[in-house]
Amino acid sequence: MMIEIGGSGRYLQKSRFCFFTVCFLFLTAPVLGQTEFPFETARPLYVGARALAMGNAFTAVADDGTAGFWNPAGLIQWQGVKLFGVTKFHDRHYYRFDPKGVGYSWRGYSLYWGNKIAIDVANGIPDFNYYSFARQLGAYFAAGLSLKFKRQHPSDYYQFFGYHTSYDIGLLFKPRPELKFGCLLQNLDGRGIQWVTLGIAYRYTSYQFSADIALSTEDAEPEFYFGVEWTPSSFFSLRVGSSNGALTGGVGLRIIDVYINYARIYEERFASDFISAELQF
Repeated sequence: MMIEIGGSGRYLQKSRFCFFTVCFLFLTAPVLGQTEFPFETARPLYVGARALAMGNAFTAVADDGTAGFWNPAGLIQWQGVKLFGVTKFHDRHYYRFDPKGVGYSWRGYSLYWGNKIAIDVANGIPDFNYYSFARQLGAYFAAGLSLKFKRQHPSDYYQFFGYHTSYDIGLLFKPRPELKFGCLLQNLDGRGIQWVTLGIAYRYTSYQFSADIALSTEDAEPEFYFGVEWTPSSFFSLRVGSSNGALTGGVGLRIIDVYINYARIYEERFASDFISAELQF
């Protein structure tokens, strides 16, 4: 029995070493991957350094301050208030992307406001305000709605809403403590649904695995997102992923009730680095 325990311990050490090695290679790999910036539309991609480090596979996870963007149904997964902000701090001359948001949840009800804005992209200044509501429906299911308002630039006054309205419908199903399924129905223009994103998240001991598939109703190519998060302690996490073919990776630190996350994504011509902070109270 002692030999088996020792062998399993050595196996666990080797698996952790391999995980660290893969993460290091992802964070230092040559630049390759995506050919456009998907955050220029009212979609959640790139919002939050934690989600980005996990390859933007966050529809079924959606348990932090970015949930109003990723899946509004996920807002019910905490109690109290969460604030977050993200900034791209490296290679900002290619583009700037700085989302932020605040959410409040209490006894199965949630409210949320968020904003994401990109500057120095070819299509002007994509700027969206999100207003979200979520409700827990029973022990295993939740639903949420986000209204999205695109703001006009230039403007000489503050736009509380905007000139173009769209919406997201989010669903979350958690049949077991370690298993979650998510669905995000995204309206970008007109009255119909343009994207349907299905996600799954599974937690095994200190690892969380997630996968999303985004399906277009307008004959665009499907998109695939995968991520892994390893949390060996309550104050440190390591993450890797693939965002529709682009390598991602990052780390997370917890200092009391403040969460600091770093992410890198390898885009077509360059690598971009993001850092985010989240406060919970």
